[in-house]
Formats: sequence, structure tokens, C-alpha cells
Amino acid sequence: MLPIIDVSELDTAPGLVKLREVTHEVGFFYLTGHSVPVDLIDDIRAVARRFFALSDESKRAISMIESPHFRGYNSVGGELTNGHVDWREQIDIAPEREAIAGAHGPMRLQGPNQWPAEIPEFKPVVLEFRSKMFEIGLALMRKWALALGGDSSAVDEAFAVAPEALLKLIKYPPQQATDGDDGQGVGAHKDPGVLTMLLLEPGTSGLQAEDISGAWIDVPPMADAFVVNIGELLEVATGGYLRATRHRVIKSADFRERLSIAYFFGPALDMPMPMFELSPELAAQSRGVAQDPDNLIFSTYGANLWKARARAHPDVYERWHTGTG
Repeated sequence: MLPIIDVSELDTAPGLVKLREVTHEVGFFYLTGHSVPVDLIDDIRAVARRFFALSDESKRAISMIESPHFRGYNSVGGELTNGHVDWREQIDIAPEREAIAGAHGPMRLQGPNQWPAEIPEFKPVVLEFRSKMFEIGLALMRKWALALGGDSSAVDEAFAVAPEALLKLIKYPPQQATDGDDGQGVGAHKDPGVLTMLLLEPGTSGLQAEDISGAWIDVPPMADAFVVNIGELLEVATGGYLRATRHRVIKSADFRERLSIAYFFGPALDMPMPMFELSPELAAQSRGVAQDPDNLIFSTYGANLWKARARAHPDVYERWHTGTG
């Protein structure tokens, strides 16, 4: 069972120590007592279900392949992790902004979203949900700054102008793993941003996190809670003291249809992640940033996200960005 942290605990010194130790040792926890209204959670789930119930033709009208900014819909098989197909369909939504004329590299990620014309309430619900999630993400970052011995405002500059958080509405179709099937719902990976907050469908299974010994532990849904995990940039910001944990979704004997809503919190695309100055005691416990030669971690969010998006959606990259630098 993952640790549970209630937002109210983070206003106390013991709660800050708990936040620091949990994310040093595990990198995953359940967040309860958050400020997202139940009605808004019901609304975001409702518009997600309505979207996935649309005809294939309607969903494909806003396919990601039509967006140079990696926004829009992917059918099952439209995203890869570790070069293998993920068993899910999804729509990706980032901040609604104008594309930057003549942009290079990661700044090409900025631009407009694609919205389903058949569901007029989809956009306002999504934007309201994104706004609430940003508030929680920034509040957590300020608490980490305090927990690590710094000033709560130390992180504000990175998120003050044009933060680039990504929202994914995800549906996993029901299917059991079979002979010759690698069982991948989503392959094992670390998230490229700062932190991820995940709203799981009640009564479903499949999400697993890797513990410090390398064993996989189940992460079942918890009522009225978000699953929070550390991303690569928070590991970078603490020199490896905080731990970005690998996680995956596997297909199992009871892998039924499930809805997930994932919010990936990040700073501005061109903003280097602010570094936390650790005390000598905490710095001595830092493990260093894990560097896989096949998955280099960059200190600027845009570069880290650009790497991840190009790998996950090579068709989009090839259509819009091959040969453009």
C-alpha cells in the first residue's frame, strides 16, 4: 500500500517531513483532502466518457497526427512506450495558446488544442479542471521547497509565465493478456515533467509502481484521492534526493475497461528547473540523478518533454518535425 498524505498535514512540520521522506523513499503517494470539488471530478469523468463514446470518425477528426503541437486524439496503438504499443486510447490537451511563429525545437510544442465539436461543454470543463490541478501542483511544489529547507516562493518564477502542464484523458479497453502479448497497457517509464497527479477509475486495476528493491507493487484506486508521483525534473532539481519512480500499467485477468485522467505538471517550456539547495545532511542522502544513456534527462522542461513526445508519437514527429532541427 502506498503512503497517504492529506493536504492538511502539509501545514505542519511533521507533515512536511513525511512529504520529504515519502518522496525520497517511494516517489508515489495518495493525496487526500485536496480542493478539487466532487462535482468537477464528476464532470471531467462525464465529458471524458462522452468523448470516448463518440464514433471513431468523430474522434479521428481531431487526431494528433493533424497537430504539430502533439495535441489531440490517439486510438489504441497510437502511442509507444519503450518502442512498444500502449493498449489505450486518449486525448492530449495542453495550455491553449497561439503557436510561436518560427519556433525551433521544444517551443514548437506551444500551440492550440483540438476540441471535439460534438461536446460543447468539453472545453470549459477541461479548462476548469486544469486550473484546479495547477493550483494543487504549485501548492505541492511550495511544500516541497519548505520540506527541503528552502523558501516556499523559490519555485514560483519557473511557473509564473506560460507553464506547460499536459492533461491526458485515457481509456483502457478491456482485454486480457494472451500468449504472445507482452501484457503492456503502458510500458514501464518515468514521467518527464515535475510531478503527475492521476485520477483513477474506482474498482479498476493495472497500475503498478516499482519499489526501491525493483519489485512491482499494485496501485489500486482510492476514493477521493489522487495518485501523485515524482517526475524526472523533480529528481533533477534535488540532485536525486527525491525519486522519480518507474511505473506501468499491465493487462491482467481482470483488466476491464478503465478511465484514467492524468495531469502532468511542468514549468514553462524554456525555463530551467529551479534547483533546491539541500542541507549537508540531505545532500549526503542524494543518490544522484539516474542517467540512462537511452533516456537522457534534461534540466529544461521543454527539452525533456520534446524528447518524450517525439519517442511516444514518432508519426507526429516525422510528419511535422523531421529535418527541422
